[in-house]
Amino acid sequence: MFVTLESGVILRERYKLTNIVGQGGMGSVYRAEDLRLPGRLCAIKEVQPDPNANDTYRQQAQSQFLQEASILAQLDHPSLPKVSDFFTENGRDYLVMDFVTGQNLRQLLQENQGPLVEEDILAWANQIFDGLAYLHRQDPPVLHRDIKPANIKLTLDNRIKLVDFGLVKLMATDDERTITVVQGRGTALYTPLEQYGGDGAHTDVRSDIYALGATLYHLLTDFPPPDAKTRFLNPASLPLPHRLNPKVSPHVSEAIQWAMEMHPDERPSSVDAFRQVFFGLQPRPGAKSPGPQSLGIGAALRANWVALLATFLLLLIAIIVTIV
Repeated sequence: MFVTLESGVILRERYKLTNIVGQGGMGSVYRAEDLRLPGRLCAIKEVQPDPNANDTYRQQAQSQFLQEASILAQLDHPSLPKVSDFFTENGRDYLVMDFVTGQNLRQLLQENQGPLVEEDILAWANQIFDGLAYLHRQDPPVLHRDIKPANIKLTLDNRIKLVDFGLVKLMATDDERTITVVQGRGTALYTPLEQYGGDGAHTDVRSDIYALGATLYHLLTDFPPPDAKTRFLNPASLPLPHRLNPKVSPHVSEAIQWAMEMHPDERPSSVDAFRQVFFGLQPRPGAKSPGPQSLGIGAALRANWVALLATFLLLLIAIIVTIV
């Protein structure tokens, strides 16, 4: 069993822990004060070694952690907390990041006691797309692997931050280089089936896309999506978002369904492809145009207003000709 550190502990003669803000199977996340820069707050991700691992494995794991952490420290994007330091102390590895203030989207959803407004989610989603696309453009691509409402924070100045870098994974083109220390298995409701193995051998950017789709599904409907295992056994267990919340736009609902396809090959191949359909800039590849019944009366009228106007004008002309 992992032992958490107490408040007041000072790491590296610099970071004074104030409280624990998160805990998982491989370590904890602490809020800390930077004693060298008074007033600066940090989030420190602690990764504890597997107590059952041998010395050789622990040395390899620590070496890999330091290698991967150095890559994370090079990331710089407005939607990502900046990694400022990493080190090993007393057999534990630590990743130091900016502490992001504000509420996460899970808290906002709970306080709202109902689906969040689509207009707000569209604005937030655009920032999430930007941050995730930036991660995926790295060489090798960086996967987050645990996108969910609780790991997305809204700052006081209405900025979105993707947090919890402790669960990232780096993908080499040959799939040989993976992070074995700080990667996680994700959260079941938002995790695609291929990620359940935990080793990440079959995950790629489309796994993050599934998790993002599941996150948007939850925020727009206030219904947590069924996990991938449940969906595998019962394909009809995932209602379309606009069925649960009629205020969800048809193209948004369609994009989320596409992102949450069970097989990776049937999902968007990139965040940008997902974004195009989500914002209605492009139709889903291979999708049929929705009919009036699936759109609803109001949406059907809006979608076919030109044809309706032409029909009305022809009818009006016919009446005038008949009278004359």
